[in-house]
Amino acid sequence: MGGDWLTLCAAALIGYALGSIPFGLIVTRAGGAADPRTIGSGNIGATNVLRTGRKGLAALTLLLDAAKGAVAVIVVGLIWPDPMPPSMMQLLAGGFAFLGHVFPVWLRFRGGKGVATLLGIALALAWSCGIAFAVVWLIAFAATRHSSVGGMTAALATPVAAALMGRSDLAVLFLLLAIVVLWKHRANLERLLDGTEPRFGGRA
Repeated sequence: MGGDWLTLCAAALIGYALGSIPFGLIVTRAGGAADPRTIGSGNIGATNVLRTGRKGLAALTLLLDAAKGAVAVIVVGLIWPDPMPPSMMQLLAGGFAFLGHVFPVWLRFRGGKGVATLLGIALALAWSCGIAFAVVWLIAFAATRHSSVGGMTAALATPVAAALMGRSDLAVLFLLLAIVVLWKHRANLERLLDGTEPRFGGRA
């Protein structure tokens, strides 16, 4: 694990560049749908793309946002292979891919909330953590019908899963990313407390 500063910076830059690709915006423009930044929460994530009424575009956004997180980790691992992956470079690439999605320079640092990208990163760094993320998201969403609850709960479950695996390096990274996910959902948290957060398949 590790590397010189230039290598670490290069890994971070690759991660950020891949993570900052605004697939939500690209997909909606290509599909002739409304700009997701003008509706709902105004972010470019899959949940907000769903508010355009185009379920297929939302699903594609979800897949692409997850894929770019995974690809960042995989690509850096191929460029700088490590006998005991994931390497420090891959952790950096994953973390910066997440930051690129949430704070893309191309969109004045106004991106998505990071849930799908965190899933892709978790699957690439430790597939069992990614599975734990997906299972917890499904359970939380099924119980509440709130996508925000699913995302926040799954994000918090990921560092717990890593800690149970004895991977403190992954646990620290996932915890930091989970904190950002919670911060990006602060408006959702306020609506949940007020009882005004919209449910899927029902009224707000």
